[in-house]
Amino acid sequence: MSSTSERNSDRPRILTGDTPTGQLHLGHWVGSVRRRVELQHTHDCYFILANLHAFTTRADAPAAIRRDTLEIVRDYLAMGIDPAKATVFLQSEVPAISELTFLFAMLLPFNRVMRNPTLKDEIKVKNLGENYSFGFPLYAVGQTADILAFRPVGVPVGEDQVPHLELTREVARRFNQMYCAVGDTIEDDDHVREGGVFPIPRAEVGAVGRLVGTDGVQKMSKSLGNAIFITDSAKEIRKKVSKIYTGRQSPTEPGDVTNALFQYVDAFIDDPARVAELKDRYSRGDNLGDGHVKVEVAEAIDRLIAPMRERRKEFEGDDGRILEILRDGCARANATAERTLALAKEACGLGFFPRSLTIG
Repeated sequence: MSSTSERNSDRPRILTGDTPTGQLHLGHWVGSVRRRVELQHTHDCYFILANLHAFTTRADAPAAIRRDTLEIVRDYLAMGIDPAKATVFLQSEVPAISELTFLFAMLLPFNRVMRNPTLKDEIKVKNLGENYSFGFPLYAVGQTADILAFRPVGVPVGEDQVPHLELTREVARRFNQMYCAVGDTIEDDDHVREGGVFPIPRAEVGAVGRLVGTDGVQKMSKSLGNAIFITDSAKEIRKKVSKIYTGRQSPTEPGDVTNALFQYVDAFIDDPARVAELKDRYSRGDNLGDGHVKVEVAEAIDRLIAPMRERRKEFEGDDGRILEILRDGCARANATAERTLALAKEACGLGFFPRSLTIG
C-alpha cells in the first residue's frame, strides 16, 4: 500500500497541530479540529504534536508531557481524525524541524520575535513575568519551522494563532528573497513559481476563531479551569455551562446577544431558526431567562460530544495502538521534512551530503 503522503501528493497541503498541555476541549474543536476533520478528505494533511514546545514552560514535567501527548492522539481519533487519511506525528521525532529552527532564527531580529502579541499574551496569562526560559521565545521561531518544514499552502488555526503564522510568512519571504533570489515585489502566491523553496502559507481561521471559556471572559483553556472536554459527562457539561456569566438580572430584561452565552448558542445550536428565535426573544426580554438558554446549550453540546466520548473509550489504556499510529505518521513526516530540509540547505550553501532517516 502506498503511503498517505504519496496518495495525497496531488492535493494542496496543510499543516496544523497542538502543543500537549492536556486534553483537547471545545475551543480546540470549533477553532481548528472541526476544520481538520473536513480537510483530511480533500487535502494532504499533516497534524503535529508539538511536544518539544511543551518543554518551554514544563521542562520539569516530562512524564506529564508524554502522557498528554498520547491523550491528544486519543482526542484526535475521538473527534474524527483518521490516521489513514492524515499524517499525525511527533515534533520530537522529526529532526529537520530543529535544524530549520536554528536556520530561521538567523532571519528574525530578537525584538521582532518579542513583539509577537500571542507571545505577550501567554507571558501575561501564565504569569511568567521575566521568569521564562530562553526556549520560551524560541518556540515562536520553532513554530515557523514546524510549519515550513512541510511547505503547506494553508494552516488551520484559532484566531489567537494568526500572529504566529504571520511570523512564519515573514520567515518564508525572507528565506526565499535571501537565498533563492525571489524579488521583494513578488506576490506571495508566486514565490514558489519564482524559485522559492517555501510557499507563503495562508491562515485558515475556523468559523469560531476564539471560543470564550465558561468564565465568560478568557479564552477556553484547561489551565484557567474554564474548559469543557470531550470526556465530560452530560451532568458535567450542564454544571459548567450553568456558570457562564452574562450579568443579566431578569428574563424580562433585554439581553445582549453578543455576550459569552450567545457565542455558545451560535457555535453549538445547529438549527438556524431556533438560534434566530432565541436571539429575538432574549434581546427583547421576552420572558427568556439565561437558565433556559443554558439548558439548551448544554443539551446541544452533549449531542455533539456524546459520540466523541464513546469513540474515545475504544482507545483508553491502549498506548501500543497509539504509538503505532505515531510511528507510521513520523515515518511519513520525516520523508517530507527531509526533502524540505535538503532543498533549504542546498539553497543556502549547506547541502554537502545527502542523508536519510528511519523510524525504528
